[in-house]
Amino acid sequence: MAQRLTLSGALSALLMTSACAGFDQPDNLEQVAQGDGYQAQYRQPDVTRRQAELLRSEEMNAQKCLPYGSTAGKGSSIAASALQGERLSRNDLLDVRIAEDDTFNGSYVVSRDGMLKLPFLSPIRAQGRSTDQVEADIAKALVADDFYQSRPRISVRATDFASISVGVSGAVFEPHTVQIGGVRGDTIDSQRQVASGASTEGRNLSAALRAAGGVRPDADISAVEVRRGEKVFRLDMRGVFEGSNSVDIMLLTGDEVRVSSRQCFQDNLMRPSPISPPGINLFLSNLTQPAQHNAASAIGQTVRQVPYGSRYMQAVIDANCVGGARSTSANRSAVLFSRNPMSGVSVVIERDIENLLRRADRDDYDPYLLPGDAMACYDSTVTNLAEIGRVVGMVAFIP
Repeated sequence: MAQRLTLSGALSALLMTSACAGFDQPDNLEQVAQGDGYQAQYRQPDVTRRQAELLRSEEMNAQKCLPYGSTAGKGSSIAASALQGERLSRNDLLDVRIAEDDTFNGSYVVSRDGMLKLPFLSPIRAQGRSTDQVEADIAKALVADDFYQSRPRISVRATDFASISVGVSGAVFEPHTVQIGGVRGDTIDSQRQVASGASTEGRNLSAALRAAGGVRPDADISAVEVRRGEKVFRLDMRGVFEGSNSVDIMLLTGDEVRVSSRQCFQDNLMRPSPISPPGINLFLSNLTQPAQHNAASAIGQTVRQVPYGSRYMQAVIDANCVGGARSTSANRSAVLFSRNPMSGVSVVIERDIENLLRRADRDDYDPYLLPGDAMACYDSTVTNLAEIGRVVGMVAFIP
């Protein structure tokens, strides 16, 4: 026959179990404790060097960096000028007008093979070319085929830019083939479409990088490769972080974009920009009691979006892991689950929140959040003891 535990006996047993168990720091394959993780901010606070060598994380990250442009491969240093300007791509809608002649006037779509096909004329290459170049070729064809003795007045303009398909690989968060430049039917501006000089920013290089999740903190943005046909161009896009993005070229269907890696975490890339991730979807858990089902565990939204460049402590506050009554809420801890985007290896970082709040060198150990990170909060010692008391009360009355 089972015997009932006395309250004092159950309490003693649980307290002894709790004291003996202890909780070690999470194990990781990467040497994050020594600052050898994806970002040096992952390393554990060193209480023995509290007043020496403060704020070293950015320097430690930079020590791993390869030189700018060292991994980009062969390319062209004149890419900015060679690719500048408005370029046509297949499926673009063109309006063609020839003065005093209705034979060729009308709307035309650039065909899948990149050609503009006017009646009675041989196909004219349009893919990757400007409207001025297409106008010149039409004029030559009309004179060569004896439709005109001298060059007529010709107008070719794009009235609608089609979406394009571009492959993006390398140091971006979501490398894949992206579809950019499309406009939803309910957002089309009909007046803008029929106006002269209509253009688009939706087919720019920055739009493709952002559609691929944005550049990673280890990206070498000094030599972004654009492969167009047999040619490879290298573009220096460092100016986007300084407000001088003069090389944001227009892409075409079939282009391939590759971003090389400097093999290091660059703190200066952890801020919003036209080529950064649009934000971070952060998975959160903040439970005072273990949940019996999903509905009871909700904290409003278990997935929240925070601005790119946010740090661990900002997520801790967003999840309500800090604050409240100091006597019962202090000494909480939080665990960050992340993944090295270069190696694919996961990492788990645990922080004592109260200790980090009080450290003068907290910035050295306050990691930046990355897309897809998750964070869980653990309760304070007081809450843990209260939970032990609740369990003791249950155990004491088990027959």
